[in-house]
Amino acid sequence: MALKTCRVTCRDSGGVSHTVEVSAQTLYEAVAQALLLFRDNEWTDDLKRIPAAVVVRIKQPEIEHKVLIRDFENWLGSAPRSPAEMVLKTRLRELLGSQRD
Repeated sequence: MALKTCRVTCRDSGGVSHTVEVSAQTLYEAVAQALLLFRDNEWTDDLKRIPAAVVVRIKQPEIEHKVLIRDFENWLGSAPRSPAEMVLKTRLRELLGSQRD
């Protein structure tokens, strides 16, 4: 699967939008990378909390997805349906692992 450039946006409790650009092969990989970047952001402590949802805009082809974080976390915690999904979930858990401590 090819890498896609994605812009991922979330809103903090003050209504301020925060956007990062990531390169990812899957929608949930884009979400995981963005969550990691949002949590490392020093502009506001509010983003240390998990946002309820993020909007992922894929550049080519132009498409937008709204992902509820609880759906992402449920998917990440569920049993994989294929070896490829198992590898992806393991990699994303490791990526986010340091942020859950």
